[in-house]
Amino acid sequence: MTEPAGRIRTRIYHEDTDAGGIVYHTAYLRFAERGRTELLRSLGHDHHGLRFREGGGFVVRSMVIDYAAAARLDDEVEIETEVADVKGASLVMRQKVMHDGRTLVSMDVRLAFIGAGGRAMRLPAAIRETFNRYPGEGI
Repeated sequence: MTEPAGRIRTRIYHEDTDAGGIVYHTAYLRFAERGRTELLRSLGHDHHGLRFREGGGFVVRSMVIDYAAAARLDDEVEIETEVADVKGASLVMRQKVMHDGRTLVSMDVRLAFIGAGGRAMRLPAAIRETFNRYPGEGI
């Protein structure tokens, strides 16, 4: 079964957990990064293309994270990603890590678009158009 653009699944492995088999808090950041990357890729904006066609890329500017419950070794989790807000040089992606329909972790991630010199630059028109096509629909 193919997942919608803003949804991926992954299994919890030993590398994701502490000695007790509970997912270590920083592992959720990796899961979220994968979710954001796959959403962008599914919409035609892979990192390589952004860098070479648009002259820049996204970096995390800020995050607000709520850890409600823990995933455990061998669980299968689902990462849901949607674009919540689009500004001139940044956007906010809202993400959830879920297991069996229960939200374990939720986060809002503000991404800035920066050029090769590390300075903020306006979001390319192609990216803005893509995200404006899906307002509030949880891409």
